[in-house]
Amino acid sequence: MVKNSKILDELKYKEIKTQRLTYFRTLEIFEAMWREALTLGALPLKDFMEGVEVDIKVAKILNSCLNNS
Repeated sequence: MVKNSKILDELKYKEIKTQRLTYFRTLEIFEAMWREALTLGALPLKDFMEGVEVDIKVAKILNSCLNNS
């Protein structure tokens, strides 16, 4: 049993960072994630424009922060 999940998360992050994936392996992972999203009903989006206003506002805020620094 894992007693300190933070240490485990750091170890996983370091392991992932050292991996060198090929284009085809990356594509396999993407396709598996896409199939899972379809299975869970997260995709396709019913209204792909839903929430776009919030995304635009966040982008404007982030861009203004970058321009001021």
